[in-house]
Amino acid sequence: MHGDSGTGFDVGEPSEQWREYRGAPTGTDIECEGWRQEAALRLLNNNLDPEVGEDPENLVVYGGTGRAARSWDAYDAILAALRDLGDEETLLVQSGKPVGRFRTHERAPRVLIANSNLVGHWDDWEHFHELEAEGLIMYGQMTAGSWAYIGTQGIVQGTYETLAAVARDDFDSDSLAGRIVVTGGLGGMGGAQPLAVTMNGGVCIAAEVDETHIDRRIETGYCQEKTDDLDAAIEHAEAAAERGEPYSVGVHANAADVLERMLEREFVPDVVTDQTAAHDALEGYYPSGYTVAEADELRAEDPETYLAESLDTMERHVAAILELQDRGAVAFEYGNNIRGQVSEERGMDRAFDFPGFVPAYVRPLFCEGKGPFRWLALSGDPEDIHRTDAAVKELFPGKDALHRWIDLARERVQFQGLPSRVCWLGYETGADPRAGHGADGDEGDLTERARFALRINELVREGEISAPIVVTRDHLDAGSVASPNRETEAMRDGSDAIADWPILNALLNCAAGADIVSVHDGGGVGIGNALHANNHVVLDGTDLAAEKARSVFTTDPGMGVVRHADAGYERALERADADDVPIPMRERGDR
Repeated sequence: MHGDSGTGFDVGEPSEQWREYRGAPTGTDIECEGWRQEAALRLLNNNLDPEVGEDPENLVVYGGTGRAARSWDAYDAILAALRDLGDEETLLVQSGKPVGRFRTHERAPRVLIANSNLVGHWDDWEHFHELEAEGLIMYGQMTAGSWAYIGTQGIVQGTYETLAAVARDDFDSDSLAGRIVVTGGLGGMGGAQPLAVTMNGGVCIAAEVDETHIDRRIETGYCQEKTDDLDAAIEHAEAAAERGEPYSVGVHANAADVLERMLEREFVPDVVTDQTAAHDALEGYYPSGYTVAEADELRAEDPETYLAESLDTMERHVAAILELQDRGAVAFEYGNNIRGQVSEERGMDRAFDFPGFVPAYVRPLFCEGKGPFRWLALSGDPEDIHRTDAAVKELFPGKDALHRWIDLARERVQFQGLPSRVCWLGYETGADPRAGHGADGDEGDLTERARFALRINELVREGEISAPIVVTRDHLDAGSVASPNRETEAMRDGSDAIADWPILNALLNCAAGADIVSVHDGGGVGIGNALHANNHVVLDGTDLAAEKARSVFTTDPGMGVVRHADAGYERALERADADDVPIPMRERGDR
């Protein structure tokens, strides 16, 4: 049955339209009523570009079963609706299926998306899979179901920034030169790890059970070598570290087996982490003792046994990370909820004795409204992205780390699908340093994100960029997520599980005029473990786009500041004070 991945639901045969597209349409001619609708159509197809998505024939973008549409019939219906959608209409998409169109107004979102959301009492994998088997819901991951995925290039800077923080905080260094990082998972999200390590000057050994994932990372320059011989990988890694040279190798093996073998050899890396798809024990993670084909067969024939063996392997996996930590390695979880899985399903007492990457390294950035701001060239022309590279450096001349990242990305990060870029920008306000820069930003101080978006809009209007740019981000952002085992782990005030914040984020960005707004359950940590929101703004050179950019790129990072200020983080409170972010009860002198 096509599209049956253990759920019992058939997504149907791939659409003929998709076969004709084989990726996003490009150029300056559009098939929709306007660029906002065209952007949605191109983004959806970009998610399903074979260069971008992991299994596009089954509508899977990444993360095991993270889909862009519920079925191929739904995909065709979405395209038809987008082509006919007016400039004062809004399309509603419920878990990958278009369910309605309403007349709204020009500033309203053109598309509203909700994926995987369940009422609290029923918000778990068991109920989700029952509904999925009936074709009533789909797993949207984070950027899969919001049509914002840009391939591994989208996560590489976040991984790079995290590892740079590891170098600073744990080794008092500006690089990982001479350090060995061991990890697991080279799928759509984890595939960024080897490149992020070597961009920081370090050495990476990455375990991956699916050999095709290793091959893909080597083809795109994210990983240098592959091997089936762990002993040889360790020897090569140690030699590279001794020379202080960057090096990466993918080891074709189960991550738990690799870590246990390292313990047997008494090899302790400097850093150990993990990005296997452990959030989904049934359809994302592979149990030890099976090839990929054998495991897939077991899942289809006996899902209960598969699930039990998968969780058994996870328990060994976490135990090995803890033992490596006890022996001196720096250990952290990279957001896949492997600790939560073995804590909840296996009662493992020490599961959370190593931290998640957000409280350990990223939260200070969130306090300033910073997060993974990303943009795509709808033209398909790499030169449009290169012009934005120059623009962001011109706008922020004093930000050396940003300049270094842009230069590294241009040199080493291959485009996948629509040419795209990502960098971390936040709320910090200031004037555009270019005198007389035009009407797009002349009314005073603007946030970093707004300044950059307005400059892009200006370049589109002036013809320096050949077609509109769409700006979006990861759902993993400063004020858009409630995820107690990842983004909101160990909040200062204990508000980890309060999900009002992503709902407010989505509502506020609708009010501000984002062109696509989405709300999802689950993301990279699994059903019932997170709620998160995303948005897109299409910069087509118009005054309307400039108005939307000013609003959305103030409200969106501003949510990160107020969320962390409310939790009592001094850095967020200082940012609010410095940039005049109104916080009503703080203005009254209350909490």
